[in-house]
Amino acid sequence: MTVDVPTAPAPSHGRLIPVTVHFDDLDALGLLHNARYPLLVERAWTELWQEKGIRFEGDWAAAGDACNAVREFRIGYEAPVTRTGAHAVHLWLDRLGTTGLTYGLRFCSPDGAVTYARGSRVLVRLDAGTLRPAPWSEAFRAAARELLRPDA
Repeated sequence: MTVDVPTAPAPSHGRLIPVTVHFDDLDALGLLHNARYPLLVERAWTELWQEKGIRFEGDWAAAGDACNAVREFRIGYEAPVTRTGAHAVHLWLDRLGTTGLTYGLRFCSPDGAVTYARGSRVLVRLDAGTLRPAPWSEAFRAAARELLRPDA
């Protein structure tokens, strides 16, 4: 006899990127340490952008859209992560501006059904020479539009 196990519906926007929580990511109480959430989110974004051909390979002048800086990061914790192993980060864009963007995130179960934390981050595209805001390229904007929340 087989049992049908319900699965969470796919996110209506953005992408669900698998991440792994390791033993050394846990604090003394056996919970995912609060400082690890931003690290795991960054790894998920890096993977997503690399899939789209946007990556940093050691040369800021050649980095193009990968030359950016975090202006703001906010996160709220909703439930503790109490185990190692497979989890996911749900990523999407709330706003795509000329030189900046705001993305939303959820740290969640692998299927996206359980949310442990949610937040947002603002990035600013930088000119490698001046470190002043610079416009995103059209190629980046096209890739980013795929991640926009429908009501954004």
